[in-house]
Amino acid sequence: MPQYKLYYFNLRGWAEPARQLFKLAHVEFEDVRIENGTPEWGALKPKTPFGQLPFLSVDGFEIPQSAAILRYLAKKFGYAGKTSEEEAWVDAIVDQFKDFVTPLRQLIMAQRSGNAEEIERIQKEVFAPARDTFFKILNGILEKSKSGFLVGDGVTWADLVIADILTTMEMLGVFDKHGEEQKLAALREKVNEIPEIKEHNSSRPDSVV
Repeated sequence: MPQYKLYYFNLRGWAEPARQLFKLAHVEFEDVRIENGTPEWGALKPKTPFGQLPFLSVDGFEIPQSAAILRYLAKKFGYAGKTSEEEAWVDAIVDQFKDFVTPLRQLIMAQRSGNAEEIERIQKEVFAPARDTFFKILNGILEKSKSGFLVGDGVTWADLVIADILTTMEMLGVFDKHGEEQKLAALREKVNEIPEIKEHNSSRPDSVV
């Protein structure tokens, strides 16, 4: 059995779906959590593959970039899609998600600044249009789904990515699980009720992102 070490900050963020994949597959791994801005991170940063986190070590072989890590683990553990076509759709959904990340990050930075006018501007002019476009795509996929998951008849790493970002958005106050977003809320609930995911989520450290 390979020795896995997953390096990331002490957040959910880009590493959380990878942690969940390990739990789904019942595969042991070392969850190495680094506090940002500490001497530990300062010493580690130059040694990382791309000078950033996350990265995954597999018996010392290092894999950088969150999507590459997730795709690698999902294929290895059986959560990438059951056919080449399903794998392509999983990748497409995650690529669409990555397009949405920049507006979401802008909103997070605005909220951290505490500038009420800037928060309102970013939320109205930047974030809301991107969110509406992204959610329309996801809702369209879910309307055609017979399983309640985004691709095929079982959970994939795309479901994990989307479920986690919905949690982040709820904590930021920009996801209404009782409004028009009920299909997405149902997806998140379906993912979070998987026993391995439920157990993991109940014991993980709290963080907004």
